[in-house]
Amino acid sequence: MERERAEFDVVIVGAGIAGLSAAIRLKQIAPHLTVTVVEKGAEIGAHILSGAVIDPVGINTLLPSWNKNARHPFNTPVEQDFMRLLTRNKAYRLPHFLAPKILSNQGNYIVSLGAVCRWLAVLAEELGVDIFPGFAVQDGVFAENGALIGIITGDQGLEADGSPGAGTIPGMELRAKYVLVAEGACGSLTQALIKRYGLDKACNGQKYGLGLKELWEIRPEMHKQGLVEHYFGWPLGKKATGGGFVYHMQDNKLALGLIVHLDYANPYISPFEEFQQWKTHPVLRQLLTGGRRLAYGARVINEGGWQSVPRLSFAGGALIGCAAGFVNLPRLKGSHNAVLSAIAAADAVAAALAAGRAHDEIVEIETGWRHSAIGRDLYPARNVKPLLERYGSVAGAVLGGADIWCGQIFGFSPFGTLRHKNSDAAALGAAADYQEIAYPKPDNQVSFDRASSVYLANIRAREGAPCHLRVKNKALQKTSEWGVFAGPSQRYCPAGVYEWLPEAKAEEAKPAKELSPAGDKGKSRQSAQKNGQALVEMQYHIQAQNCVQCKSCAIKDPNGNIDWTVPEGGEGPIYPDM
Repeated sequence: MERERAEFDVVIVGAGIAGLSAAIRLKQIAPHLTVTVVEKGAEIGAHILSGAVIDPVGINTLLPSWNKNARHPFNTPVEQDFMRLLTRNKAYRLPHFLAPKILSNQGNYIVSLGAVCRWLAVLAEELGVDIFPGFAVQDGVFAENGALIGIITGDQGLEADGSPGAGTIPGMELRAKYVLVAEGACGSLTQALIKRYGLDKACNGQKYGLGLKELWEIRPEMHKQGLVEHYFGWPLGKKATGGGFVYHMQDNKLALGLIVHLDYANPYISPFEEFQQWKTHPVLRQLLTGGRRLAYGARVINEGGWQSVPRLSFAGGALIGCAAGFVNLPRLKGSHNAVLSAIAAADAVAAALAAGRAHDEIVEIETGWRHSAIGRDLYPARNVKPLLERYGSVAGAVLGGADIWCGQIFGFSPFGTLRHKNSDAAALGAAADYQEIAYPKPDNQVSFDRASSVYLANIRAREGAPCHLRVKNKALQKTSEWGVFAGPSQRYCPAGVYEWLPEAKAEEAKPAKELSPAGDKGKSRQSAQKNGQALVEMQYHIQAQNCVQCKSCAIKDPNGNIDWTVPEGGEGPIYPDM
């Protein structure tokens, strides 16, 4: 298909907090530059999901007079900050003096990150930035020397099989002297660029967690505006590492969620069910009873930290924000570093353009960050994730806190810099080695099922659109994902996209003669069945219209067999203030 072409000085992929901050900074420095931001969500903020408690250091640097702008969304300063350890029926508040100083939330703000992005978009447009929501990036445009010289936006209106139809509108080719990629965690273009340029050769590989979040309106007597609480322990316990958060916003609104680290081994774990069960704890049930659930969503977050940040710069562009992985896991914060990385990249790009450069590698973006405020934020916390991997939630958190204290007091770590053990997909164990988990049924008061939850994600999907979730090897999916791992995609997906359904009964189960490529992890599910039990032929079903674009399937599939391709621009959730 022929595509229209347009030329710009800078194209930015993603209208999250990093992309918009970079656009604003470029226009602050050089108002004459042509800067364009493309965003796959139907509107600005549609795909933005975060806690969020923001350290304002980034916004202070980008917009020193932001608090004089009457439209700003930083309306809820943190007033109280607690951490609690949960057992099945009890909650123990941990003393403040045990927590290292960097974990304090004093001076921070409880916000809707979607609202922050909408505010920044208005400021960017006032400076002359062109912002185009509803345009997913399908691919990059590359010069003969390998440099990234632009992007191609996705085609609209393709037939279900991916072929052009009468109503198909080809995507556009947007050329630029430099491209800044700000897609967030595990973005499709980001992953392609990392692979193409080998940006991860010198790093330890990224780790991820799945964040599940709900927005509630609670009873006024239960609301304490400005209160921040973080939880660890039950119900995850020894099953997985992770923790919960509760943030009291304005107008009796409550943001709460659970982050489940995706390096768990038990294939029967369901992060969605863990989240719903977490809300049934007496402390949380008391808080939520009589309230009203307003929204639901899920998104993966980068957790690898210092060791996992890939090379940022390459010929023609750079990764910024959570595309690079600047989340500080123990602080549960990455937005401040996203803004700081955007500022640094914009400064370097503006200087390169002023010098007449284009399409080359701006190495200053890569060489400077570890010695900047970003590096000073991530380095002290570098061992928390590896310690959680090795010792679990409680012991790992204690050792991680002690390690941060050592660095804070003595200036060194007794652990040095630990490496991550393996990928999140490789951590998954065979179903034969674990017992199925019987999760409680939803009570429809504080806990709910997937269907009603996905409804609140307000998903937009065109009927008849191509499926953007592609199984590369269907036979492998059956012999391994189902046969060895008991179909974990049914459980790690927080939106009910994947299902294994019985189609027809075959002959009685017989031991499998061959194992799948993942068979070294244990016996196949079929061969593990008891003698005399009927073998049910299972078929894999994908309900792509349910996808909240969390990207967990691109990370946790044990064989890397699910290819998450970009859906049409404008599809996916439309989150309200998430």
